[in-house]
Amino acid sequence: MTQEPKMTGTVEGTGSAINVKCGFKPRYVKLFNIDDGGSLMPMMEWHEGLADGYGIKWLIGTTYTTPSIASSGGITPYSGSDAAGEGQGFTIGTDSDINASGETILWLALR
Repeated sequence: MTQEPKMTGTVEGTGSAINVKCGFKPRYVKLFNIDDGGSLMPMMEWHEGLADGYGIKWLIGTTYTTPSIASSGGITPYSGSDAAGEGQGFTIGTDSDINASGETILWLALR
């Protein structure tokens, strides 16, 4: 039985890389840390024009901040072997604003 692709979800941050299986190799991923301890509402976007591990990051607190490019610890899509049970999806990197231990990350992935 084939599992339906999943385009949205949540994961708990660990501080270490997190593999998210969504059933397809995404062309666009958006992440929100909705439990940020610093009340910044960190957000990161990745699209297929960016290198693996990169992301465009915003820290949205009481004032809007200029986006920055995270050149490491960002988002990396992957195409695992479905036959081997690896699935397809993306990896949330170790960026400390997005992937903080115990904080919830809301994600959106599009084909």
